[in-house]
Amino acid sequence: MTAVDAFVRTGTVEVLSPGMQTSVQDDVGRRGLWDVGVPPSGAWDDLSFALANRAVGNPPGSAGLEAVMTGPTLRFGQRTLICLAGAVGAATVDGEPVRPGVVTVVPAGAVLDMGPCGSPGLRGYLAVAGGIRVPAVLGSRSTFLLGAFGGVDGRALQTGDQLPLGRLENLDAPLDVAPLLPVLTGDWQLRVLPGPHGPDHLTQAGLAQLFGAAWTVDHRADRTGVRLVGSAPEWARQDGGEAGLHPSNIHDSAYPVGGVMLSGDTPVIVGPDGPSLGGFVVPCVVIRADRWMLAQLRPGDTVRLVPVTPDEADRVNAERTALLTHPAAAIDRVTWGAPGAPSRPVVPAQRGPAAPVPPPIPLAELAGAEHRPGIVVRAAGDHHVLVEAGPPELDLHVRVWVHLLAERLRDLRLPAVRELVEGVRSMLVQVDERALPLADLAALLLELAVEVPDPEAVTLDVREVRLPLALDHPAIHEAMARYARSVRPDAPWCPDNVEFIRRINDLDARDDVFDVVTAATYLVIGLGDVYLGAPVAVPIDTRHRLLTTKYDPARTWTPDNAVGIGGIYLCIYGMESPGGYQLVGRTVPIWRRVPGSDEPPWLLRPFDRLRFVPVTADELADRRAAIRSGEEDLDVRPATFSLAEVRALESAHEAEMTALRTQRRAAFDAERARWAAR
Repeated sequence: MTAVDAFVRTGTVEVLSPGMQTSVQDDVGRRGLWDVGVPPSGAWDDLSFALANRAVGNPPGSAGLEAVMTGPTLRFGQRTLICLAGAVGAATVDGEPVRPGVVTVVPAGAVLDMGPCGSPGLRGYLAVAGGIRVPAVLGSRSTFLLGAFGGVDGRALQTGDQLPLGRLENLDAPLDVAPLLPVLTGDWQLRVLPGPHGPDHLTQAGLAQLFGAAWTVDHRADRTGVRLVGSAPEWARQDGGEAGLHPSNIHDSAYPVGGVMLSGDTPVIVGPDGPSLGGFVVPCVVIRADRWMLAQLRPGDTVRLVPVTPDEADRVNAERTALLTHPAAAIDRVTWGAPGAPSRPVVPAQRGPAAPVPPPIPLAELAGAEHRPGIVVRAAGDHHVLVEAGPPELDLHVRVWVHLLAERLRDLRLPAVRELVEGVRSMLVQVDERALPLADLAALLLELAVEVPDPEAVTLDVREVRLPLALDHPAIHEAMARYARSVRPDAPWCPDNVEFIRRINDLDARDDVFDVVTAATYLVIGLGDVYLGAPVAVPIDTRHRLLTTKYDPARTWTPDNAVGIGGIYLCIYGMESPGGYQLVGRTVPIWRRVPGSDEPPWLLRPFDRLRFVPVTADELADRRAAIRSGEEDLDVRPATFSLAEVRALESAHEAEMTALRTQRRAAFDAERARWAAR
């Protein structure tokens, strides 16, 4: 063995047994890519993992391991300091018990068996002095399993993997953090901030039921999101109009991590690997200090959503920040829970019957004037604001206006602004609220709003992208069949999404659906709709706007690059994922990572014009392989877009457009009546 071989061997950890879905994660995650559908990822129980990292002296951003239900068995090539946290209760080193939160010396050659994780709790964490030094991808070492990047080749650990460890210079002194590790349970109280959506969507009784119910964690709960099972909420409206058949459907808007979206009648809490953009109501958001609990929810656990005030959320979040900034001082002087209890975070105590929840008060409002739509700025949790412009409908004038507003905010390059995601008629902004309080951000947005030029006078330099489309592709029929077998066989879109689209739009034949899709020119009005550069697009010509609804509940599996329609919007799925759009075909990859390349992996851009060219499934297979390998690129041509083009179409075809809208709305109403009668 050479000296280099010895160094490599002693500087790594060997995976003897991978455990269940064990992945490399850090405690910071990816930032600044939410607008193209790249989630932050990172350790889900960020409190437990951050404490473990601090225990071994690592700086923020160091990577460790997250395991689900069963931890890995690892052999250490060199003497190492470790700390375990989360739902780890039976770990051993060479057969000797290891206590979570206590810094433990692992001798060279020793074997750590993390053992089972929970119950209570579900996920266990391992921090190693120096961190796990896998390459950073898109700014983080964290694994995004669905996207297949980060960590170890974008996947969960496998037997035989060798995990490289980082350098030990300049680490902080070790610190036992056992007194600070959070208490786990099977009955959880999640503190939430009401909004950004509310009384316009749910009745007061519906909101009271949402916050008063004891929800059950569904078995379909993972890093993308946690589904909760309970009774259907009471809605304040019959449907979502052009956004979809169900009243939960809205025009696509960005989600904050921790947002409780209503996917149909099912609450789903967005996780760290969740989608950034979607078309569902968000009636409340879990406060940041309680998001660690989401990682520890087990199927069958009970969850209550407890509304709190912004002041209470700020107080709790400040306590959490102080805990992580000065853990040694917290051990000495911070007492959590009842008098005499251990000095550690606990689940908030159960409260009595919920009082009526007041509607969230907007942070700022500005009436419409001339070319500017009216805007409302609302808090979307404790470190996001949601700007909504104009009435709740699709208006390309409003969409361009929102884009121009977003560009002005981007041009300021404010360090406190962490993410900025444009929706159909909205904009979600994430900030460091300690550096830029939400009220100050809202005031700034109003100042910028009055400076936005008239969208009717703006011409955007864009691209025309022609994509091959295999209509009725076998993979989309497999997705439909899986849904019918395992989720909801009696759904009105089963067994055939295309037949459902035909019926709800009063078309004569299935091929008429395909004719409309391939005749349309679609305008990309958002990216990240169901991950990784996936576009949400709408036909520029309203005669091509087919009206459908989203699945309720959503699919658990969609093939990558499937093409679907939800409401009046078209989406191309960037990867295998859950989904809710009605599927019509499949196209080429729209996300491609080339190692060593500086080119962004997302291949589409906002306001691209999309055209589809029909091909066979076999022809598509060849094109998909060529795009994925980099041998071929998308068919891209320079183009422009202006609202003048839209106005010319409206002027030339006004009578036909009005008649089609009336015809399709009547078919939509008839389908809703059939659905309600089932």
